[in-house]
Amino acid sequence: MVLEITDSNFEELVLKSEKPIVLDFWAQWCGPCKMISPIVDELSEEYNGQVAFGKVDCDNNNGITAKFRIRNIPTLLFFKNGEIVDKHVGVIAKSALAAKLEEIL
Repeated sequence: MVLEITDSNFEELVLKSEKPIVLDFWAQWCGPCKMISPIVDELSEEYNGQVAFGKVDCDNNNGITAKFRIRNIPTLLFFKNGEIVDKHVGVIAKSALAAKLEEIL
């Protein structure tokens, strides 16, 4: 299950998460975002219980987007213990994303 992360629930769902969490910064109009979305959905099922996944709609959550200086989408931020431990900008293959997840576990 992929969580909807907003400016109002970011602290509780991301910073206080006991599991590592991957945030997918996206927008409805973004073609590459639509390419990565099914990969994020699949990995959220495969890593269920180990890693949490969230999506941030950049058009509706300017606070989070500005805080992390998201300028290009899709951008994936990898959090562990409330800290960013990795970042990827652009489309990524499922196998490469899974390898990044294994590194943070």
